[in-house]
Amino acid sequence: MNTNIQTQNREGNLPETAAQQSGADQARDKPFVVPPVDVFENESGITLLADLPGVSRDRLGVRVDGESLLIEATAATVGPPDMQPVYGEAQYPSYRRQFTLSRELDASRIEAILKDGVLKLSIPKLEEAKPRRIEVQVN
Repeated sequence: MNTNIQTQNREGNLPETAAQQSGADQARDKPFVVPPVDVFENESGITLLADLPGVSRDRLGVRVDGESLLIEATAATVGPPDMQPVYGEAQYPSYRRQFTLSRELDASRIEAILKDGVLKLSIPKLEEAKPRRIEVQVN
């Protein structure tokens, strides 16, 4: 893993800030799945791909708090529109994953796209953190 984004405790036991603890009592009691992610880096920034099968946009939350990036989502069952479920064995998970962002990244310009159960986060680097070419003058 690169130095720009770090995962926090893959088992799902995430450290919480005081602000998160106020509404987190219910979330703590509910088990969650840590979604698998792929992280790619280039000169302009980081791209994070998180697998969230069964998650719709209205059941997805992406939040930045200081240097922490938190992804929370809940999968939903989709059945025929004119029928109601009477029995089901499938369990639809809640997902949760937290990352620590490097100060080189511009968290105010994160772009998020959810398509086919994959969340794509594009996190650009700050301009001053991007590599640049320095012209050398000859005297």
